[in-house]
This record gives sequence, C-alpha cells and structure tokens, in this order.
Amino acid sequence: MVKYLLGVALMLTCIFNQVHAQLPPKREFRAVWIATVENIDWPSRKGLPVEIQKQEFINLLDKQQRNGMNAVIVQVRPVADAFYDSPFEPWSEYLSGVQGQAPNPYYDPLRFMLEETHKRGMEFHAWFNPYRAAISTGRNNVAPNHITRMRPQWFVNFDGKKYFDPGIPEVREYVTQIIRDVVRRYDIDAIHFDDYFYPYPVANRDFPDNNSYRQYGRNMMKDDWRRWNVDTIIQMVGKMIKEEKPWVKFGISPFGIWRNKNKDQDGSYTTGLANYDDLYADVRKWLKNGWIDYVAPQLYWERGHRAANYELLLNWWAQHGYGRNVYIGHGVYRLRSSAAWSVPAELPIQITEARTLNTIHGSAFYSAKSFNGNPLGFEDTLRNHFYRYPALRPAMPWINLPAPLPPYFIDAFERTDGLHLYWADDDTSGRTQQYVLYRFNASESINLNDPTKILAIIQQMPDPQFIDYSYVKGNLYTYVVTALNRLQTESWASDPLYMKKSGRRTLFMFDPEPTARYQ
Repeated sequence: MVKYLLGVALMLTCIFNQVHAQLPPKREFRAVWIATVENIDWPSRKGLPVEIQKQEFINLLDKQQRNGMNAVIVQVRPVADAFYDSPFEPWSEYLSGVQGQAPNPYYDPLRFMLEETHKRGMEFHAWFNPYRAAISTGRNNVAPNHITRMRPQWFVNFDGKKYFDPGIPEVREYVTQIIRDVVRRYDIDAIHFDDYFYPYPVANRDFPDNNSYRQYGRNMMKDDWRRWNVDTIIQMVGKMIKEEKPWVKFGISPFGIWRNKNKDQDGSYTTGLANYDDLYADVRKWLKNGWIDYVAPQLYWERGHRAANYELLLNWWAQHGYGRNVYIGHGVYRLRSSAAWSVPAELPIQITEARTLNTIHGSAFYSAKSFNGNPLGFEDTLRNHFYRYPALRPAMPWINLPAPLPPYFIDAFERTDGLHLYWADDDTSGRTQQYVLYRFNASESINLNDPTKILAIIQQMPDPQFIDYSYVKGNLYTYVVTALNRLQTESWASDPLYMKKSGRRTLFMFDPEPTARYQ
C-alpha cells in the first residue's frame, strides 16, 4: 500500500510539474453540467421553497466559480416541460413537485439563473432534451396542457418512457419552435443538446416508429432515414438560432464514440455502442458541415479501458473537429466507482493530456453534485493547479461579432486597502461586456498571452473601477486593461499604466509620453 501511495504521489507531482512547465492556456472552456431531471443536481428535491431553490443555485455557482469554471450547462427542458415561463409547455414538476404549477411566490428560474450566472462572468448554456417526453409511462403525473395529451399521435412508448417520434415533420417544427422561444426571449449564451437523440437501444426491441417510417420514409433504408431525421432537426435548430441571435452558440455533447473501426475505416479503435449506428446521430457530419459550433463528447472512460480507451478517443476527436471547437466531457461521477477510478491521478492526467492537443479547447464535467465532498481531492486539484488562473473562453472566429473599442486608464490612487484603478471607454455600441485587467512587475515585459498576469476579469459597469487588494506599496507595477464582447473577443490593449519612483513619491503615467501625476 505504501508503495502504491508513493507511486500515486510521484505521478501527481510529475503531472503538476508538467502543467507548470508551460503557461496554462489563456483561452479554455471550463464548464459543469447541472442536471434538473429527477432533481439530479438542482433543485436538490421537488417542492423546495423558492428562496431555498434560489440559494441552492447561488451556492452551486459560487462553488463552481471557486473551482475555476467559466460556464455552466443547465438543463432547462428535461421532459417536454420548462424551467422557465413557457407559453407552450408546463412548468417542470422538478420545481414545485407538480407539473404545470408555477413557483410560488412566482419567479422565472431561467431569468434568475441567467442573471446570477452572468453576474459572475460565466456563460449560460441552456440544455434541452429534444425528444424525451415522459420519464415513466407508468406515472400519471403529466399536466393537462402537456404536449403528450395535446398531440398523442406524435409519441411512442419505448422501454418504459415516452418519446417524441423524430420521424414526424411536425415534431421537428414543434421542438424548433420551443427552442426559438427561449433564444428570442432570454439572454442565453448557447443552446446545448446532450446524447439523447433516438434512445439508447434495448436488447430484442426496436424503436416503434414503423408508422412514421411508412408515411415519411422517403424510400430510404430505415437506419439512413433515422439519421436523416436527426440531421434535419440539427440543421433546423442551428439555422434558427443564427436567424434569431447570431452570437448564440449551438453545441452537442454526444456519446463518446462516433463509430467503431470495424464498421467504418474513419472510426475509432473501439467496440460497442456508437452514435452513428445506434443513436442515429452523425455528429461528425454536423461538424464537417458547420451546423454546430462546438462538440463535447462524453469520454467517461478511463485510460486503458478495453472497449473505449480514453486516450484513443481523445486523439480521435482531436482529429475530427473540422475547425469547430472540441471540449472533452469528463465523468467526475465516476470517481471511486472502480479501481481505475479510485486512482487520484486519473482525471488530472486526462485533463493534462487534453491540454497537450491544440485542437482540444477545454473540458466539461458531469455533474455538479459529483463535486460534493471534494472526491479524491479533485476540487483542490482544479483550484490549486489546473484552474488556478482565470481563462477566457475559446474564440469562435466564424461567428462575426466585432471586438469592442479599447479602454483607457483615467486615474489611480494608493489607499490603505490597495490601489484603486479607474478607466473608461468610448464604446457606445454596447459591445463591451467585460474587462480584463493585467498586472506585471515593472521589470517584466508586457505579454498579454500570459494568463498568470490576469489580475481580474470584471463585468462592464458605467464607471469601471477595481481595487487591487494585493498591491504592495513601494513595489512598482505596470497595468494594462482590455475590453471583451459577449463572445470574449478581446479589444486592443489600453496604453499601459506605468509606475515609477520619484523620491518618496510614486509616479503614475497613463500613456507612453505621459503627463505625470503623484501620490
């Protein structure tokens, strides 16, 4: 046992030395999934008082912000119901305990979650399950206005659950309309689908879509027709999002295997279930055609797994992003579930390996409650090592959103609590959403690609200011500030704020040829 523990410690030391040997990425997606179906992550149970619901979500955000996350992926439509005030679908039972019953006292959870998320400078990805309509056909708990009651001909029962039939054109129109409503009315940053398209297969049962296949089959083989149905809704939703708000992203988090090598030479060296053959989701095609902005494959296996080796799949996805962003889905819930997942180094090594590939742009972690209790010290690992420094989210240059104008310093004052910094900008377009404040020692060259020099990422405000509490009187620093739009496209840098000594006084200079001001 002692040898084992020493080996683990040595492995972790090597990992962290490797991480610190090079600069951490300045841009990296760092997200956590927050599942609401069956109250997996939030709210912790049905029927909680509104104020407790709100406080739970605030606590969850604060915890993940401390962990270094810069985005959350929140399930807002788990079973054709709504965690928001929808004109089409009933309130989710996972809020009040009764489907169709609004929160009392009333609030709109989605509007609240957006406000709290954006207040912390994090992105909000609204997670929809497009086809699941009832978690159990044996429970008679759906509201009178639930779509399964209004349009029963659109649904089939499979493996004890009720699903929309993806082969019916009106279903695709309806789901697109539901998502359009949210994109139009709420200030979300992205629409997110997970791995549920056609449901996961069940032995000796076929998905019961013979009726729709006979009516709409288009003389195609059934498997090809099913893939065409899913292709079509992905195209429809992607096109609709960009029509409504071009800056809103569209991402998919598929099962981790596109296709196995024994079925397709372009597949991965894996065996078992695959998106293409079993869920009828040709994710690679969506990336190739630019129908989605990012993919976050769920690589919930350990390194060396016999059927689905993490390292093989990581490299496969790194080679098949086709210019779109690729984030790796990590299974925090797997920790301690087996011998392989009881090794503290497993997830840190996975993150390290992902960071070595320049076509991998970050990580997402399933799910929020799995962080409870700091399993195997994973939260410590994020806070003290991987996510010790802030990161901007990865760029998406194919989304045309102009950068803001650069800000400029206007004042600085030494006070007992630190250095008070003030700046302004001439942005009248509303592009500026945040500022990045950098600090360098006076002897250092200015390198804005070094995220260890980011002092803070600050939300836009009418009279921007920041107190550098870590300022040490007598030390000389150089400050630079930039502006970010909502995609975190960065402006040109401000002129530096220099500090020099003049006798016992500190001299502040706001541009390369300054007029001096003393403190």
